[in-house]
Amino acid sequence: MSHAIEPYRPGAFDLTHKLTVEKLGSTALITINHPPANTWDRDALIGLRQVIQHLNADDDILALILTGQGVRYFSAGLELNMLAEADRSFAWEIAARTGEAFTALREFRGVSIAAINGDALGSGLECALACDIRIAERHAQLGLPEAPIGLLPCGGGAQALARLTGEGWSKRLLLLGERIDAQTAERIGLIEQLVEPGESRGRALLMASRISSQSPMAMRTLKPLIHSAPRVDVHEQGAIEREAFVRLFDSGQAQAGIRNLLAQQAADGPRN
Repeated sequence: MSHAIEPYRPGAFDLTHKLTVEKLGSTALITINHPPANTWDRDALIGLRQVIQHLNADDDILALILTGQGVRYFSAGLELNMLAEADRSFAWEIAARTGEAFTALREFRGVSIAAINGDALGSGLECALACDIRIAERHAQLGLPEAPIGLLPCGGGAQALARLTGEGWSKRLLLLGERIDAQTAERIGLIEQLVEPGESRGRALLMASRISSQSPMAMRTLKPLIHSAPRVDVHEQGAIEREAFVRLFDSGQAQAGIRNLLAQQAADGPRN
């Protein structure tokens, strides 16, 4: 495994300059690079969907990390200048592009980690919510402030927020337009890890490095099960899990993993 961060296959696909893609071993690192606030515009949204499609076709990539350029913003959301004088058809397109981009991120076949290195607002927070795991730096502010300007999230953020934090906190952020600090976000379950300023990318890379020891087939089977859990009856979910268990067992990969684990346990000897 390579230990140096390198450009990810430059020239292999058409990518907007507003996203920088690098590679470290089996991890792709995507940096939102649209100063001053790393906002999302049409090109960046299309670019994110294209990148994820490309990563899904690359068997070497097991994880991706999303972070923002600089120290102040992870992403401040949609580029408001493009909407200020927009017509209805353009609003439809941007809503569709946002949904397509963040759905692609949510359905990425590996593990996705948001390294929230600064404020994550509006569609910036929606982007983080579309990731599997969120790590936020202590100085970051998080919020969905669309309602005060007469809009609402269009990338699945309202539903994702409610699933993570419950109805009360999601209403505070959505209906009142509240912003919360990273400490509060950790307390209410919006993020999984709180780190000091400047540490989110390194922590995310460390977490992603552990993914290379997992079974890719097991991860790709488990992720849809986790996503569907809130919407599926518990008895039906159990039946789906059992079917997935047997399907993985039939692949032959599980038996090899079990034999390796038993051999390792035998080599380590009994625990005192």
